[in-house]
Amino acid sequence: MKYQYKFEKILSLKEREKDEALSTYQKSVKRFENVAEELYQLLKKKEDLLDFQTSKLETGLSIQEIRHHQRFITNLEKSIKHYQDLVINARNQMNWYEQKLQEKNIEVKKYEKLKEKHFEKYLFLLQEIENKQIDEISTQIYFHRIGN
Repeated sequence: MKYQYKFEKILSLKEREKDEALSTYQKSVKRFENVAEELYQLLKKKEDLLDFQTSKLETGLSIQEIRHHQRFITNLEKSIKHYQDLVINARNQMNWYEQKLQEKNIEVKKYEKLKEKHFEKYLFLLQEIENKQIDEISTQIYFHRIGN
């Protein structure tokens, strides 16, 4: 008697869904990391520019250069604000995909647990069948010996 799990196709489907959820989650993590890295680079650029401007102010800087730096900083701040929003969105998306992945993991574990219990029942049934066969063989041997 060959073992066959009645929900094998469903388990396979759930595992495939879990793998897809994992892949999507990993992509969202990568996107978050990329956007966060870009934000970090912009913040670093702003910090370096402010340090440069401060050091130049000590040695003297023309009004034109100050305006130029101010415009550049203003544009950097707009970019930083934009990337902060992107980071927030990417983080929210990453968290959402992580939650979906956890749900898929739970579903797969449920079906795996059901399969495990089903297999244990199958083994128990096999053991019972084997015991009955052994009893029958023993009975036949006993009656065969009595008959001789």
